[in-house]
Amino acid sequence: MSRPFRVLGIQQVAIGGLDKGALGELWVDTLGLERTGTFKSERENVDEDIICLGRGPFKVEVDLMQPIDPKKKPKVHEPALNHVGLWVDDLQAAVTWLTERGMRFTPGGIRKGAAGHDVCFVHPKGNDEAPIGGGGVLIELVQAPADIVDAFEKVVG
Repeated sequence: MSRPFRVLGIQQVAIGGLDKGALGELWVDTLGLERTGTFKSERENVDEDIICLGRGPFKVEVDLMQPIDPKKKPKVHEPALNHVGLWVDDLQAAVTWLTERGMRFTPGGIRKGAAGHDVCFVHPKGNDEAPIGGGGVLIELVQAPADIVDAFEKVVG
């Protein structure tokens, strides 16, 4: 079975809590990761700090997320490990191929993510129409920019 795309690596890990300041104390102040930006979206009910580890094309983003309103959905703080983002070399081909095989995606389709890359999400659970889900994990597929694809090619071939 020939797959028309490759997963290149981890793009991000998103961690949620009721207080992103407390998360920052752990991840930035204690562990030493670098704060590189912020993102806020009423529609997605999220106020997040973007921090990073690593450098260049192998940098991994860690999103520290708190809900704008803890009573509203999506509840970005539940579960605390909210989602894992994966770099893919051809997002459109991945979505098409996975959909044909019964993968369930969250509503919204391919769209711009917080970091400006095209993204879509694999639903944590399958259903009758699309029986394959993320095995209980929300998975973000992220279109890798050319420099990430090139770096992967140099390392893996």
